[in-house]
Order: sequence, then C-alpha cells, then structure tokens
Amino acid sequence: MNPTASKPPKTALVLTGGGARAAYQVGVLLAVAKLSSNRRQNPFPILCGTSAGAINAASIACLADNFGKATAVLANFWRNMHAGDIYRADPLGIAQSGAHWMSMLTLGWLIRSRPRSLLDNAPLRDVLHKHFDFSGIARSIANGALHALSISASGYESGDNINFFQGHATAQPWRRVQRIGIRAEICVDHLLASSAIPFIFPATRIHREFFGDGSMRQLAPISPAIHLGAERVLIIGAGRRHEHQERSRMDSHPSLAQIAGHALSSIFLDSLAVDIERMQRINRTLSAIPPELRQHGDIPLRPIKTLIISPSEKLERIATEHANALPWAMRTMLGGIGGMNRRSGTLTSYLLFEKPYTRALIDLGYADTMARAGEVGDFLEL
Repeated sequence: MNPTASKPPKTALVLTGGGARAAYQVGVLLAVAKLSSNRRQNPFPILCGTSAGAINAASIACLADNFGKATAVLANFWRNMHAGDIYRADPLGIAQSGAHWMSMLTLGWLIRSRPRSLLDNAPLRDVLHKHFDFSGIARSIANGALHALSISASGYESGDNINFFQGHATAQPWRRVQRIGIRAEICVDHLLASSAIPFIFPATRIHREFFGDGSMRQLAPISPAIHLGAERVLIIGAGRRHEHQERSRMDSHPSLAQIAGHALSSIFLDSLAVDIERMQRINRTLSAIPPELRQHGDIPLRPIKTLIISPSEKLERIATEHANALPWAMRTMLGGIGGMNRRSGTLTSYLLFEKPYTRALIDLGYADTMARAGEVGDFLEL
C-alpha cells in the first residue's frame, strides 16, 4: 500500500443534495480540473456526498486516481441525461403510479400493496450498475489518491443520519446525537438510499433498516468531512446563498407543486446554510484563542477553512425555461398539481433530469467557478 495514504488528509469536497440541480456541481468540478496544474491528481482526498451529490461524489471516488478523467466521465453522464434514466417517465409508468395512488386514496382498505413513492426509480439502479465501477474506490484508497468517501442517508426507523464511509484504516467511525459514521463498502444501494427524495422515490433497505434521502435530518452536512480529518472544505451548494425573496400578495392558495418545492428546498438547502454559519462562528471564536492555549486546554476543535461555490442565478428560473424538455407524461402529471407554471419552478428544478437543463447548469457551474479562478486556485493550491 502506498505510504502516502496514511498521511492526514487536508481537503474535503462536500456535495449537497438537490436532485437534478446537482448538475451544477459537475460544472464546478470541470472548472477545478481545468485550473489544476496536474489534472490527474485528485485535489479532494475526502469526498462527502448527499442525495444526488452522493452519486457525484461516488463517481469521482471510483476514478480518484485520475481526477481529470473522473470529471470528464461524470460530465458525460450528466450532459446526456434523460428523465427516463432516473425514473419511469413513460406514459405507462406514470399511469401505473397514478392509478396506484388513486386506488389507495379511494379504496385504501381493499389495497394490500400500497404505493411506496410517487415515482419509480428502478431505471436509476440499472444506470448506476452500468456506469459505476465501485472497485475503483478501494483501488484509489490503496494507491493514496483517496482517503475516504462518505455517503449520507437517513434511517426511517431510527431517525438517525447515517454516514456510510469507505476509507483508509485510519478513518474511524463516530457517533453524535442523531449523527453516526459507519464503515461500509459503498455500493449502488447506498447511492439509491441517499438519493431517495421523500415521497418521490422509494426508500432503500440496507441491512436491517430502510433509508431515505440523506438531506433529511442532516443537522450538520459538513460534519462528516471534519470527522474524517479535513482541515479545509470546498462546499458546492444547490441554491443561491443569502437570497431574500420579497413577499408579495397572493390571492390564491399555493399549488401542491409550490408547497412540495418549498418543502424540498427546506430539506436540501436550509441545514447547509445553518451549518456554514455555525462553523464560521466557531472559527471566529477559535481565532481569538491562542493555539497553545487551545492545545493545553484540551479544546477538541480546530479551525476549518471553507470555500463555498453556489449558483449565481436562480435554478428554478432556468428550470422553468427548460420544463418542456420533460416527457409529456411527466408534464401532464406536474401540470395537474400546478407544477408547470412560473411560481412552481422549484419542484421542476429538482425533477428535470433532461439534458437541456443539466447542460445549462453544468455551464453555469463552470462559469461561476472560472469567475473565481484565482480564489479557487489559491484555496486548493492548484
């Protein structure tokens, strides 16, 4: 085994959830590879992913010994994406789902097999099996290109946010209130569990418990990276930071799609913003304490450098522009709950797994990162 693999890792990449919005992360990573003086070298020994971000993190981990190739493969995956690659978007699949739900609502006492979710994500399992070589994770750890990969999922029975991690022997499990780090050999089931958006995609069973989207009850999204030894963290968000929406008069009740979009944004975006604010506050407190005093006082905290890259434009607006790229069956279903109008672009932005939209987000992520090329290069020491 390469002896460099046992060295303390420095930099972590935290990829948040957000459904189709995760295409933005790909553009950022392409820009990082472009800025790097050594495109093969992985600048992120620690990779932490949640929900769709878990798929991106695992994809990079599988090819971590060649970061440039890893980003190119990931970009090809997202640039050529169709909704049918992620969930049953054909008329029959949508009709079966709708009929199943309608039967339960009207004849629930007669229905033994209750629907598990709004959409069937069986195609995603097939796509992940086809495109991922999970043996590359162990290979990358063995040759020192990767210290650890962490995938977050939420246990429906325990209520705990579980961080399944595969890493070097020096990476140790952890336990905090409703946050647990468990060593595991990452596979398709972990990615399906982490990306199982509540109500929309079915839960996935791992060992004795069913798991759903890792963004649920994720009180500290940056915590896994810190537990795994990170001293600096690049965070790629799925929504604009510090965005304030002016309140305006609404004369009609919000649509189901609008409410669902609001709920998903609460799951995917709010906890990250709170965790970043908490970490910055801790950093300011630690900066006021001399290092020797921290050491002698046995203060189990260390300052963490962070860089946050998030969209410079509203992704729901971009989704609205490309909503017609969805298969007509999905457009019909979303239209029925008010999801095809301007006010309901948020829900669409999470489900629009179609290449006109994902390519637009990749381009935006690339442009946003290149606009901060000097800052990114200095932070990552590229």
